Amino acid sequence: MSAPVLLVVAHGSRDPRHAATVHALVRRAGSLRPGLRVETAFLDFNLPSVPGVLDRLAAEGVRDVVALPLLLTRAFHAKADIPSVLRQAPAGLRIRQAEVLGPSPLLVAAVQRRLYEAGLTPATRNTTEGVLASAGPPAATTAWQRTVDEMKRTTGVVLASAGSTDPEAIAAIAPASTRGTTPGPPAATTAWHRAVDEMKRTTGVVLASAGSTDPEAIAAIAETARELRRTGWCSVRPAFASASLPRTEDAVRAMRADGVRRVAVAPYVIAPGRLPDRIAAGAAEADVLADVLGPSPELAQLLVDRYEECHAPAAKALATPAAGRAGRARAAHPRRGTPARTFASSHIACP
Repeated sequence: MSAPVLLVVAHGSRDPRHAATVHALVRRAGSLRPGLRVETAFLDFNLPSVPGVLDRLAAEGVRDVVALPLLLTRAFHAKADIPSVLRQAPAGLRIRQAEVLGPSPLLVAAVQRRLYEAGLTPATRNTTEGVLASAGPPAATTAWQRTVDEMKRTTGVVLASAGSTDPEAIAAIAPASTRGTTPGPPAATTAWHRAVDEMKRTTGVVLASAGSTDPEAIAAIAETARELRRTGWCSVRPAFASASLPRTEDAVRAMRADGVRRVAVAPYVIAPGRLPDRIAAGAAEADVLADVLGPSPELAQLLVDRYEECHAPAAKALATPAAGRAGRARAAHPRRGTPARTFASSHIACP
């Protein structure tokens, strides 16, 4: 049985940077699963359209598709637009709609990656004081790697096997244990780690999203902001480019008023476009403006994870004949605790 096709459904934009970024992200995700067929479609503005791709897949004899919304929150597009267009798919296709991307620890990691790549390291200039913080490696990627290396050096792993009474099996597992043989981190790395922690303690982050009027979407963004705050930043405030308040520039000024020494703006959006440009304009008074999440390694991995989460139960489900487009049922949504739609055998929402 072949794996379902992964269909990544993006919103679309008149800005050509949007589609280019989406395609780059999808290519990176596809590289993580060699052999998996990955397609991209857009709800609006760009081609190929979702109906066009679904018609082509059906004509090629494809039977199973996992439709993955390229969205950070479950707002109107995930709850209405995408289910509506999937409902119009050819009757022969069995489509499962995967969960949206957020919230996820991988998104928090991607946000931090973009902040470091933007130059937010212990060597970042504090524009409000006109001084340099403690020195460190000049490359942001080096800072990121050293932080990861430090985490590994201070983290122990318990390798838990099923167990055996066979001496040969035990001997095969035993070499993996290196307890007490790994030296502590070099002094320079430890100093760098302390400098990163200190930088975070004096830096506030404005987590700026596109905006929504959906309470569930706003709650998800607030949850991501809380998780980002727990990584050590002195303050994290959500902001919005539309639909909700505060705006990015107001959140930056509020942090300044609270006495935050350094303010960074992290766009919580996937690709460039009109609203991300509005976020960038609102970051004029910030010290650092990070890039959009784009084709980051974490986001690419998250696409694969959402596909796997949706495909796993599908692989165990029994195939049923197509019942047409009109048959619909309601199903409980165990992951979010909110209703999700199941549309006969042609469109099923994943948990």
